[in-house]
Amino acid sequence: MTVQELIHLRESEDKVEFKQAKTQYAYNSGRKSVLGYVSAIANEGGGYLVFGIKEASPHEVCGSQAFEGKEGKLEQDVYRDLKVRIKTETLFDNEKRVLVIKIPSRPVGKVLYFEDVPLMRVGESLTRMSDEMYHSIIQEQEPDFSATICEGPTFEDLDKKAVETMKILYADKQKNPSFLQIRDERMLSDLQLAINGKLTYAALILLGKSDTIDRYLPQSRIIWEYRNTETQIHYDRRQTITEPFITGIDSAWNLIDQPTLNLNHPIQAGLVVYNIYDFNREVVRESILNSYAHRDYTLTSDVVIKQYPQMIEIINPGGFPKGVSIDNILTVSSTPRNKLIADVLEKTGLVERSGQGVDKIYSETLAEGKQKPDYTRTNPYQVTLRIRTQIADESFAVFIRQYRNRTNHILSAEQVIALSEIRNGNIINIHFETIEQLKQAGLVKNVERSGLKYILSDDYFRIANKPSKIGEQYIAGDVEHILLSLQGNKKRISDMEQDLSDSLTRNQLKNLLPKLLKDEIITSEGQGRGTSYSIASKYVHLNSDQMLVSVISDLKKKYE
Repeated sequence: MTVQELIHLRESEDKVEFKQAKTQYAYNSGRKSVLGYVSAIANEGGGYLVFGIKEASPHEVCGSQAFEGKEGKLEQDVYRDLKVRIKTETLFDNEKRVLVIKIPSRPVGKVLYFEDVPLMRVGESLTRMSDEMYHSIIQEQEPDFSATICEGPTFEDLDKKAVETMKILYADKQKNPSFLQIRDERMLSDLQLAINGKLTYAALILLGKSDTIDRYLPQSRIIWEYRNTETQIHYDRRQTITEPFITGIDSAWNLIDQPTLNLNHPIQAGLVVYNIYDFNREVVRESILNSYAHRDYTLTSDVVIKQYPQMIEIINPGGFPKGVSIDNILTVSSTPRNKLIADVLEKTGLVERSGQGVDKIYSETLAEGKQKPDYTRTNPYQVTLRIRTQIADESFAVFIRQYRNRTNHILSAEQVIALSEIRNGNIINIHFETIEQLKQAGLVKNVERSGLKYILSDDYFRIANKPSKIGEQYIAGDVEHILLSLQGNKKRISDMEQDLSDSLTRNQLKNLLPKLLKDEIITSEGQGRGTSYSIASKYVHLNSDQMLVSVISDLKKKYE
């Protein structure tokens, strides 16, 4: 968004708040502070807080020094205090600085508070949210099917083995051995699986006998199928799991983890061998747990697991919960569609923390050097998750494991995902605090004076046997991005900027392209804005891998 586009936005309709803030602006002092406006605008569904443009219409650019040079710290502080991931962008209009704070929407069904008050904007004021607005937000939450009473089943319809398993899990998670001695009815009541002596659907799904589940909720099953190829329609093996979920999840994993179906791929790194299996136990179990917590039980479809030699696909009925999409699945704070089931799974230790399942699925998969999980086949009627077995980057898998072994420290899901993004040249969606943590851990390093360019540490490039930098002239990853963008194409800088938006800025391209032209790696034709770039003729006949090796070799000869 440009400054000229900004000044034509309307405060109410476009959810934007303009402030002159010529020198500074209060961070948390009073309602009319950064935190106050972030809370109120997030409660409206998201928008912009803009410093450096006068409030009165027509809006005039005056420039602002607010939080200059501290934009990253501002993002970090807001996340610490409100758990809201703002993004800052600095724009200029005739040397006048404009700071744009992009504020995301609050989570669906949740209200944000500042100083214990839910805020909303009314004209120029920030006031306590109206009852009407508050209740409309709260009512956004989908009703919890799992918490409703299932008329008919009694305590006798529960599977004794499943009940005992849940007791053991709960006692272990809560570090309370005495829990093993309480009566079944008391346990069910404590976990809200039974209300006034009546069972909820959560109790039926998690603990019900197979014949009882078939009678009252037959769609609460897992269908496992195996196919030798991804193109065939008919399955080679099929099994229906009708057990209560508390034990059925183990049965599902045992089917997937058969020795001939879940192969081990040892990776040699010096004297150490790292074993990576086709299907990671934590990832698969978390995916199935997620499907039960988030699926729509009003739909008469089962959870289906389709296993192939090089992929597993998990399908559960009902699309994403309200407010969740493919674009925000890693960042949005969502409420499980079946909150009672999710709460019980958390209290019994089957999941670490409600709402963190997707993070774990991503981080564990990426940490094994595999492609990121694929949700692109999801539609409004079902969520489809695909996880592939191929280890695309063995060096990254070794890099993560060597750090774990060396430090005895488990990286958080956010840190692993950030490392994967940095490996791919992208820091756009990484929180400032996470980058600082990774720098302190020695896993990433800064390679530009501006502080805006990061790459993985030398350990990764040593393991991968490729350079991180080529002399003092180039970052090897930047050269790769440009070459792969141009391979088989002729592009202008505007096209490349769009193609490489996740890894290189326009200014970085303007700096790199003349160097590559001078070193005869690329060629150009045309002038000014019409200039287009292509790969030099001596490299065009090579495939991607050969081209990268040849170019880097030529540059190393010149600069090292």
